[in-house]
Amino acid sequence: MAVNQLARVVLWMTGALLAFSAMAVSVRALAGRLSVMEILCLRAGIGALVLLALAAARADLRATIASKRMPLHVFRNTVHLGAQYLWALSLLLLPLATVFSLEFTAPAWTLLLAWLILRERMTPSRIGAVVLGLIGVLVIVRPGLATFQPAAQLVLAAAIGFAATQITTKTLTRTDPTFAIVFWMNIIQAPLAYVASDPLFVTKLEVAQLPAILAIGTTGLASHYCLTNAFRAGDASMVMPLDFMRIPLIAVVGAWLYGEQLDVFVFLGAGLIISGILWNLRSEAKGPPARPMAEQAVAKTRHGPP
Repeated sequence: MAVNQLARVVLWMTGALLAFSAMAVSVRALAGRLSVMEILCLRAGIGALVLLALAAARADLRATIASKRMPLHVFRNTVHLGAQYLWALSLLLLPLATVFSLEFTAPAWTLLLAWLILRERMTPSRIGAVVLGLIGVLVIVRPGLATFQPAAQLVLAAAIGFAATQITTKTLTRTDPTFAIVFWMNIIQAPLAYVASDPLFVTKLEVAQLPAILAIGTTGLASHYCLTNAFRAGDASMVMPLDFMRIPLIAVVGAWLYGEQLDVFVFLGAGLIISGILWNLRSEAKGPPARPMAEQAVAKTRHGPP
């Protein structure tokens, strides 16, 4: 992979991780008032309004919305919303350490599905980055015997759902521009989440929560816009190991904003995660085969506007 292409993957994933972390802070600010599904509805609803306004104002964006792969968009967003619901339900049944350790098997499932479905190359560094990432997560969260409870299957199902979502996203980037992918994500998920919410949930909100409300919408858009562009720039099996950085990053955010304790295991686990990522990035930079010419042509002709 060319160095500039690798840099695009890293920069887009950095944006995604920062946006996901900011979104987590917004979720915590709203959690006392709203259920998880109501927060998801709020995020998708605000995102849908913003994207509809952009599409109304710009003809070039409107022209990118039409897609010949609407069944795939519906599948992607239904699975994604379902995976988020299972993840939220597991938080009520399992220790947080168990939930996070099993949730972050998603990059491993993504690696497997990318090989089986997308026929992406499985290199030692890609596999090694996932293995070191998993070990790093286990070092940080130290889940214990609770991991083996029957309810843990909910988190595993959510992780597989997240992986399927990422593979579908990568598939869609081959034909649809980024704006269309993020547009249909919000348009599809907003009504689905609303059906599972209190119809009058917005009346629970107060003016003091306006910053968190605006943040949940903007970070939701930014995170998936960056993530989709990362998949556009590189293989799914190369992009997803970078997601392991979310664990040490959110640990630092928790210590900074909420006074949560940072122990030596956070730094040990982060060291393992970073080692795997650097190994893979160095290996990718040495020049694996470029994308097929046909895929490059599709990317040039269908690449969405910023």
